Amino acid sequence: MLLSGALLLGPTSCKDFLDEQAPSALTPDSFYTIPDHAEAAVAAVYADLRLLYGGAGIFSSTWQMFEAPTGTSGTETAQNSNLNNLYALVYDGNTEHIINAWSSLYRVIANANLVLEKVPAITPMDEAQKSRVLAEARFLRAWAYFHAVRLWGDIPLITTPQTASTEQFLPARAPQEQVYNQIVADLTEAEKAPLAWINVNGRVGMAAVKTQLAKVYLTMAGFPLSKGATHYKLAADKSLEVITYANANPTVVGLFPTYMDIHDERLENRLEHLFSIQYNNSVGVAGNPMGNMFPNFKPVTFNGPGGTGSTVPWLGFYQSFEPGDLRAKDQDGWFYTTYFTNGNGARFDLGAPYIFKHFNFIANGREGVAGTRNDNLNVPQIRYAETLLIYAEAQNEVGGPNQAAYDAYKRIRDRAKLTTPALGTFNQASFREAVWRERWWELCYEQITWYDMVRLRKVFDEKTKGFNNFVGHQNLSAKTAFQERHLLFPIPRPEMLNNPNLKTQNPGYPN
Repeated sequence: MLLSGALLLGPTSCKDFLDEQAPSALTPDSFYTIPDHAEAAVAAVYADLRLLYGGAGIFSSTWQMFEAPTGTSGTETAQNSNLNNLYALVYDGNTEHIINAWSSLYRVIANANLVLEKVPAITPMDEAQKSRVLAEARFLRAWAYFHAVRLWGDIPLITTPQTASTEQFLPARAPQEQVYNQIVADLTEAEKAPLAWINVNGRVGMAAVKTQLAKVYLTMAGFPLSKGATHYKLAADKSLEVITYANANPTVVGLFPTYMDIHDERLENRLEHLFSIQYNNSVGVAGNPMGNMFPNFKPVTFNGPGGTGSTVPWLGFYQSFEPGDLRAKDQDGWFYTTYFTNGNGARFDLGAPYIFKHFNFIANGREGVAGTRNDNLNVPQIRYAETLLIYAEAQNEVGGPNQAAYDAYKRIRDRAKLTTPALGTFNQASFREAVWRERWWELCYEQITWYDMVRLRKVFDEKTKGFNNFVGHQNLSAKTAFQERHLLFPIPRPEMLNNPNLKTQNPGYPN
């Protein structure tokens, strides 16, 4: 486990602030002495977010553990046994993706802990700058813990830097509610800082903090904590703060007019993109990591025939979209069924739908225009579309569908060019499922769907368009049913071996 963190330095403007270099002769005690050190240290935490999207063996990336079990995707390759096990729902504590996710998230936590421990003592330092840096570190630590607690349940809760001689170097698992309380504390403290609502340089803004907090409250309202009405109200109120700001400032926060705007690298960190993991291959800050969504060995990019096809749409899910939904239209929404040879040549038929949501048409080429070959596209973590859906769901749970909840839901459908039934046709139960369906369709392939399945204990049935109980639902992609054990991932086997204080494995998995 990574507890003490690493000191990383780098520039601090735009995406360049993620281009970190590790100094060889610095320690935490000698490093945190001037404001530039604080900026470099928090930049290192931002850089660590990319680890969750890093490689996981041949033709695979760690992020695929969030997609493979959902049933919304399948694979065209069988080269990676760990990925195959995720698709087949037979993964265990030795699965590489799961091991990578644990170490990645705890590295973020470790480096955030260093910032929060060391930066307050830096003098002189402008108080507004210090407050902002600390707020960013708190948000990033909360981001990591929010992933971890949903993946593994009871987990080590570490809020201070650790060394081999400190008490928590081999930590025990803390109850989930305690972890959630820390996440809420970090985010509510971050809210107090002088943050811009959106930062075009890719740093955390107020819209991201508030939406993330609303998302945490929504999750706490559901399983496994089952806080219910109080936390649905908290989620509704917090998301409404963002919506209220957006309504008053539509050029700052809002929905992009088209889906193409969502994956246009020229529009990153603006309007709908409340928070994203930053990539900029042009300046050496890594390229977009979603390439495993490219079709297997088909010439959709400047590289010609290539791509792994290791995450492709499950046909049944693709076909579940309503007729006329722009999100399912070739190259207009989340999918493509044709593209241009080598990115910019003659149009050809792909023979099946593929995921277009993360396709960088500027890098890879588009009709008649050669690609730049630098895939600088960010990976969205929070879009304003999700803010609207959080509010619609939470407000409905508070008191049924009102006009404001309906309007938030309808905005998502309006962009998809869908007709929305009148408010009066819904009751609380039917509106609930209507919003859930929009979450499946709007937020698919953004590493969100699995978490919805776990907090709701429900799974979208692409055949009936309804929702089944999680346990017992037949995952048609995996050709097997979800079991109780699938509600949590196993603790990585190396962690169990290295830390006896973790003690028991999650239920249903071998120690």
